[in-house]
Parts: sequence; structure tokens; C-alpha cells
Amino acid sequence: MSPPDLYLADEQATSALGQTLARRIRPGEAICLTGALGAGKSTLARALVRALTSPEEEVPSPTFTLVQTYDGRDFPISHFDLYRLSDPDEAYEIGLDEALEDGVAVIEWPERLEGRLPPDRLDIHITLDGEARRVRMIAFGSWRDRDLES
Repeated sequence: MSPPDLYLADEQATSALGQTLARRIRPGEAICLTGALGAGKSTLARALVRALTSPEEEVPSPTFTLVQTYDGRDFPISHFDLYRLSDPDEAYEIGLDEALEDGVAVIEWPERLEGRLPPDRLDIHITLDGEARRVRMIAFGSWRDRDLES
């Protein structure tokens, strides 16, 4: 069951959500982030990666590299930015399947996959609501029935 919409007042609240989700994600799973430019996708992804690696981890946006991979304490983390893809197959050519074999994937712009999404995923839709962000989470596969709010 998916939780009700969350309201994130600021960047600190967005980062806190990323830290919470880092405690929930398991190898083989993905978090898919959808939202307009500036909605907070990269802020959320950065907080999640830092929670799984170290607070000092440099986490640049993978807009031009398409994917950045990190050695987490327990498993590898791959951060994909699919904005520049022209074909869904390109995501698999750059290693999306391999990333999920023994690690996790954070995917920005998952709509570029045209429905070819990982089955065990948490979709997060972020929309601007004044200065705040509204977040809707929808769980699929292994994410279903998992407590996402605490």
C-alpha cells in the first residue's frame, strides 16, 4: 500500500526523505524519480547516495555521463539520469540490468524507459507546491507493504 502524499517544506526535508529511503532499499531494487526540472530529484538522489556511502561523498548529477556508480557500505549504488536518452534500449546498454544484479539503482527521468521499468521499484513523483514539494510514492514488487514513512 502506498503512503499518502508527503509535503516537503525545504531541501532539508527532501534530504531527510532520501536518508529514510536509503534505510529501506535492498539490492535488486530501484527508486524512480519523476518531476520537472528543479523539482528536487537530484537533491533526493544525492541524499540517498550519501546515506548509503558517506556524508562527504561527492555526488554530481549524471546528466552528461548518464550514470554514476558508487561503492556503498553494503552494496553498489548506480545513479542514472536518463534525460538525454533517445531510446529505452540505451539504458540497458549503459548497464541498468547489471546495476540491479547486486546493487540498487536510482533513476531520474524513468519515463524515458517507456514502461520498461524494473519490477521491484518505488516510483516517486515530485511536484512543486509553492516553495515546498509534494511527493507521491507508488510501490511495486518487493516495495509493496514496506513501511516507507518512518
